[in-house]
Amino acid sequence: MSYTVFVDGQEGTTGLQINEYLAQRSDIELLRIDPDKRKDLAERKRLINESDVTFLCLPDDAAKESVSLVDNPNTCIIDASTAHRVNPDWTFGLPELAAEQRAKIRASKRIANPGCHASAFILALRPLVAAGLLPASTQIAANSITGYSGGGKSMIAHYQSPARIDAPRPYALALAHKHLPEMQAYTGLSVAPIFQPIVGPFYKGLALTAYLHPQQFSRSASPADVQQILADYYAGEPFIHVQPLDLDATTEGGFYNVEANNGSNRVDIAVFGNAERMLLIARLDNLGKGASGAAVQSMNVHLGVEESLGLV
Repeated sequence: MSYTVFVDGQEGTTGLQINEYLAQRSDIELLRIDPDKRKDLAERKRLINESDVTFLCLPDDAAKESVSLVDNPNTCIIDASTAHRVNPDWTFGLPELAAEQRAKIRASKRIANPGCHASAFILALRPLVAAGLLPASTQIAANSITGYSGGGKSMIAHYQSPARIDAPRPYALALAHKHLPEMQAYTGLSVAPIFQPIVGPFYKGLALTAYLHPQQFSRSASPADVQQILADYYAGEPFIHVQPLDLDATTEGGFYNVEANNGSNRVDIAVFGNAERMLLIARLDNLGKGASGAAVQSMNVHLGVEESLGLV
């Protein structure tokens, strides 16, 4: 069986990579808009309503406009913007979130793709909240370093120009990053984390670090206990790898490679530390599992085809 797919916003980094994933597949017919008609509302409406699945790779307001163009009950919308991620009428597009999440994605016609930082944070912390080890009222501190491709075309152009800055740059210093609502909602935390991201002078790759103080735990737990909770939660998940408690095996001479999962839909989660303090690090490709790969994975789940089809 074949499916028709339209990418609304196909010229952006996320849209381009979705097209790249799907162009190799024999079960997908890509509907393409004439470049001269990218802002033609009637043409966009026609293509959206002709599709089985439409990906929205647009700013929030434009994504909301595109949703309003749907006039049939069959088209599934997968929105990569921030617009609908905590909307209760939409399904969060993270299949590994919970045991029932795949069934929700399969049944839904409105799927909100997670943000890159949020995916890493949620995947690292939700199992600990679900297990009762971290009380819901815990305020987690975290940072995340990511490649500059997450900033879109203007940031890519800046970093690839001769005048680019080669140092990492912290941002979102007002502590109101747009991913905070989903980071709180889908971990089960009742308070938003203190979260501070950093853009690095490399194209893609992301590693989020969350800081854990064992005195915050509801019961005594060692790094091995935390690692086991994570391993049990993600047992059988093809894209999630909970790394062993082995510094030599998980690092390169003590250094953690942010770019190790680039070009894939994989997520590594590692536990470091001791009885007094711990780190959780979740590593992914910000354009893969952090954006386009996650969107295609959710499409596969929704359509009922092999979940890993077209992904590595």
